[in-house]
Amino acid sequence: MPIITTPNGQMTSRYSFGTMQWGLQADAREARALYDACREVDINHFDTANLYCGGKSEELLGIFSSNEREDLIVATKVGYDGGAGRENLLVQFDKSRMRLGMDMVDVLYLHRFDPETPIKETLETFAMLRDEGKIRFFGLSNFAAWQAVHAIHEACHFDLAISMMQPMYSLVKRQAEVEILPMCAEMDIKVVSYSPLGGGLLTGKYAVGGTGRLSENDRYATRYGQNYMHDAAKGLMQLGQDIGVHPATLAVAWVGRHWSNPIPIISARTVSQLNPSLAALDLDMDDELYTQLSKLTPAPPPATDRIEET
Repeated sequence: MPIITTPNGQMTSRYSFGTMQWGLQADAREARALYDACREVDINHFDTANLYCGGKSEELLGIFSSNEREDLIVATKVGYDGGAGRENLLVQFDKSRMRLGMDMVDVLYLHRFDPETPIKETLETFAMLRDEGKIRFFGLSNFAAWQAVHAIHEACHFDLAISMMQPMYSLVKRQAEVEILPMCAEMDIKVVSYSPLGGGLLTGKYAVGGTGRLSENDRYATRYGQNYMHDAAKGLMQLGQDIGVHPATLAVAWVGRHWSNPIPIISARTVSQLNPSLAALDLDMDDELYTQLSKLTPAPPPATDRIEET
């Protein structure tokens, strides 16, 4: 696996914090409290993106991290909108660096695959940013395994390593288990997976009539709208009650327990919402509990679809 460190050489923390809500759902005061709560438990890896909250997320992260920049891994993303062409990537990244107040960003992800732009143009742009000392690590977000393997092959032309990959992964979104997680383990790519709580579904709040992204955002409602997902959330909540552990704690710990050792990106609007996820750092999940949780949702079929051989 690639060794992902802070500028001063500290290893990346077991969890990353995602700042997607900073500046809108979480105001500056709440965002600062969330940042401090993460630092109190030695989380040093913070994830943002060019488009999060219209740039407010990057601005706040830049302010909070300014006094301890060398102790942190700061990751951002470009290319979600406007394509992965060189001009768009460079314009977006310049805006990101300006908002963050940083000449160099530790990790820069291509936010999603762009079928309209030749991958060589995209990779050459990231290699140029690396050579200029503006990024330390390069990653891919929301790529299928075949897209990532093609990018890995083409990146060799620029002596560019793909160090990190950011897929969606949770108890109710397990597709990454089929090819992405084993591919990354084989190709020495560190997985930093997002949405371990299934957009909040696995906190149990929707089972008791709570509101949030799944009830307020049509995209999230569709993403987590299948009945088995909601049944799994209820089962997780019941299991948590039986053993005295918050369902969010179990959900985050389950993601981190996968044999490929992904780094879950945790997030929240408030510190009180965040605390159950932080508690997963101290949860010792044995094989029996991991298996019990895994049985709450169907495992995806193998890539060859030869189910009889699993």
